[in-house]
Amino acid sequence: MILRATGLRRRFRLSAAAAAACALLLSGCGGDSEAQGGGSGTNYVAGTGAVTKVKPGDRRPAPELSGETVDGKRLSTADYRGKILVVNVWGSWCPPCRAEMPHLVKVAEDTADEGVQFVGINTRDTDRVPAQRFEKEFEVPYPSLYDPSGKLLLRFPKGSLNPQTIPSTIVIDRDGKIAVRALKELGEEELRSILDPLIKEK
Repeated sequence: MILRATGLRRRFRLSAAAAAACALLLSGCGGDSEAQGGGSGTNYVAGTGAVTKVKPGDRRPAPELSGETVDGKRLSTADYRGKILVVNVWGSWCPPCRAEMPHLVKVAEDTADEGVQFVGINTRDTDRVPAQRFEKEFEVPYPSLYDPSGKLLLRFPKGSLNPQTIPSTIVIDRDGKIAVRALKELGEEELRSILDPLIKEK
C-alpha cells in the first residue's frame, strides 16, 4: 500500500512537471506569463509574422505605460503625446530581438526629427544588468521600461492590438491610438514602410 502510494505520488510529480514545461513552452515570450529571467534564447515562441495596420477611424486608444527604465529613471509614455510612438518589446536573451535591434536603432535616429519617438519594454530579464549590457552593446539611443514580469503588457485592453510575442512592436499615432502591431522581427525597410504613412498623416 505504501509502495503504491509512493508510486502514485511520483507519477503525479512527473505529470505536474511535464504540464509546467508544456505551459512554459506555450507561453514562451507572451506578455501574460511570469518572468523567466535571462534565458538561453531557446525559450520563446516565434512571432506569427503578422503586421496588422489599422485605418485612422478604427484605431483604439493605447494605454499609458509608465515605470522605471532599465537605467532606473522614471518614464511615462504620456510624456510623448503628440508624437508617433514606437513601442518595442524585447529581452536581452532573445535572438530575434538582437537581430532587429540595429534596424530599430538606425530608424530611431533617422526619424527623431520627424516627430517619432521610440520606447522599449524590456521583459523577462529578472536582473537589469543583462538588459543594460544589451543597450550598451547596440548603443540604443532611446529608453526602455523595465518590466521583468510583463505587467506593463497587460495594460493593453483586451481585444486590442496587444503585444503577444517577443519581439513585438506597437506603433501609436499622434492621437495616442494604436495604428500598427508587428508580431515579428522587423528590418529597417519594413519599419520605414510602417512609419512613413503615419509621419504623413496630419
